This record gives sequence, structure tokens and C-alpha cells, in this order.
Amino acid sequence: MTWNLLNFPSQSNLVDDTTTRLPCYRTVVQHVNPDIIVTQENSASNSISFFLGSVMNANGNQYSAGTFINGYDTDNGIYYRTSCFRFISNIPIQTALRDVNQFTLVHIATNDTIHIFSCHLKASSGAANEAARAAETDSIRKVTDTFSPGTDFMICGDFNFYGSYEAAYQRLLQVDSGLSGNFMDAILMTGVWNNAAYSRYHTQSPRVRSFGGGATGGLDDRFDLMLLSPSMLQPGRITYQDGTMTPVGNDGLHYGDSINRPPNAAVPQNVADALHNAADHLPVYADFDFSPSIGIDELAERHFHLEVFPNPSGNNVTAKCMLIQPGRVEICLYDVMGRVVKIFQDVYAPAGIYQTAIAHEGELEPGNYFVRLTVSPLQKQRGEAGKESVFSCLFTIE
Repeated sequence: MTWNLLNFPSQSNLVDDTTTRLPCYRTVVQHVNPDIIVTQENSASNSISFFLGSVMNANGNQYSAGTFINGYDTDNGIYYRTSCFRFISNIPIQTALRDVNQFTLVHIATNDTIHIFSCHLKASSGAANEAARAAETDSIRKVTDTFSPGTDFMICGDFNFYGSYEAAYQRLLQVDSGLSGNFMDAILMTGVWNNAAYSRYHTQSPRVRSFGGGATGGLDDRFDLMLLSPSMLQPGRITYQDGTMTPVGNDGLHYGDSINRPPNAAVPQNVADALHNAADHLPVYADFDFSPSIGIDELAERHFHLEVFPNPSGNNVTAKCMLIQPGRVEICLYDVMGRVVKIFQDVYAPAGIYQTAIAHEGELEPGNYFVRLTVSPLQKQRGEAGKESVFSCLFTIE
């Protein structure tokens, strides 16, 4: 789970934090029960120990905190269940505003290593702020591009992105030839994110009135994300569970509204109230499988991630995906504003490598595009139970 805590602890009203916000943090953490939680806007050197003792271990000594590094402005923290993980290191990446922190943990049962980057990028709209965010993400890519293929890593935090068009978002997802440092978004959201069509994924702000600092205006922005390495979106040591990326408490019915206006279909009312009173961001969590190997039965239910090549390209563009089972495939191309450019509908594909041309030379204008591939099992086509698999990838036409 990742959560922007809203300047915790408050240096001007520590009494209110102790009596009001700490119980709210506890309610949310107990509801989600995460094995790892990464936090942003830790405002003082005692923030980590304060949150660890008063929230994470309020009901018993289950968690430890990773090494804290006090950088410029507010900082990042990490807490992990000691029965599951072993902390290795915290390496700061300095940017023009706040540090990005690279936390490295080892999963005890499988001995798998995961690198978790926590960030709080430059806030606010406008070209200058977007450029600042792009510079910050370029610093992150300079680190991840040194990783070997198959390394399991992710980045989470408060990105302050207003849509998929932002250069910073595209830089994180950009596939560079010969390098393995790109991230992937498990949720395909093209264009401008501040609209009702994406209300299910908004994380800021769960308030419509001002109190205790923070932003107001109701839920209308997707600022808080988890982006994953390609290895975590395909079978392997650490694998994202499809469909589990969740903004806590967001039922999709509170666009522009406070999260605790009854009814809330996603969480109990006491949790909605706690989310409202604790911070001006909703936390986001996801589930992952840690496995030393992939069994035959499990592999039979999975597909490998989508690849687009060459990328970038000025010529013909091809999409490729490994299908473990036969199914119906639909491919959609979008521009960065979310407009549909091209659709391939209802194409049958047998098990094995599925590969098709998605753009021919001169067909697309130069720029960035998203391709989404949806695989529907044949059972679903017959009206039986079946689970769609959806893959997305960013590519560039030069």
C-alpha cells in the first residue's frame, strides 16, 4: 500500500494529530492489513518511529520500519511485516525538489528481491511543473535502466500527474532499446484523468471542505499510482494479481465529492470517515504473488505481457503476446488524449505466440500511442465463466 499522509506529524498541531489523525490512520491500516506500506509527506525525523509505534504496531509488534533518510522538504518512509520481509537498503535519488527513495526488501519465504521506489513529484498544473516532473522521472529512469532484464521493481507515491499525456508519465513507461528500466501501468487510462469516466481511480481529494491543511475539491484526480516493472506483470517470482489495484474507499460514486458521504459501497462508514479525516489522498494497494516457481496449472491460466516493436519506430509496428490458451483477441490503438485511432475486433487466436501488425509505414502521425490488447477465453464466448486478460503498452512513432 502507498499513502500520502499529509504532512505527518503536523508541526503546528501535534495534539490534534495524536487525538484525531492517529486513530484514523489505524482504522485504515487495520482495514487493508498490508504487508508493506510506503508513505509520503513524512514531515520530521520522528515521523517514521511515531507512525510505526502508534499506527503499524498499535495492536502488537508486527512491523519494522526501513532506514529513514532525512532529505530536503518532506520524505518517504517504508514499513514491512517482519514475518514476511527483510530490509536491505534505502538509497536516495536526489531531485530538484524532494528525494525519491529506492527501498530494497527480500521476501523471506522465497528469497526474492524487490526494489520499491517512493516518490512525491512536483505538484500543480502548468508547463513549468510538468517539465519539473519530467526531470524527476528522468532521474529515476537513470537508476532503473541499470537493472538487468527480469528485475522486479515498482514505483509508487504521489505523482501529481493530470493525464497520460504528461512527459513524466510517458518517460516512466518509455521502452528504450537495450534497456530494461521501463515501468508499466496495470490500469489503462488515456487522455486527461480529471473526468467522471475515470472516477473509480481518483485518489485526491477525499474532502470538499478545508480542515487541517491539505487540498479540497472532492475526488477528481488520479495522483497516487503504482507502476510496475514488466517482470511483475507476467508469470515469475513476483507477480501482480490482475484487477487488485485499488484506491481504498473509492467506489466510483463520489466524483467531486467527499469520500465519507453516505453511502460508500467500497468500505464501511467508519473507514470512509477515517480516510476523510486522515489525509487529502486515498491510499492505493495491490496484491502480489511471491512464488519461487510457476506451476503448470498456474501457468495455464496466464498470458505473457504485451510487446510492441520496433519501439520507437518510423516504419511498420508489430504487437506480440504469448497466449497460453486460445481466445478472442481485440486490439485498440489510442492517442495520448484517449481518442481511439484504430480497432481490430473479434480476432480468433490459437495458443502460442500471437503476433500482428498494428500500424503500417506512414499510417500514424509522429507521436506517442497506447495499444490495448484484450484476450477473452473461448469459454466466455460460449456464455460460460471466463476471465479477460487486458494488456497495454506505450509506443512511439518518430
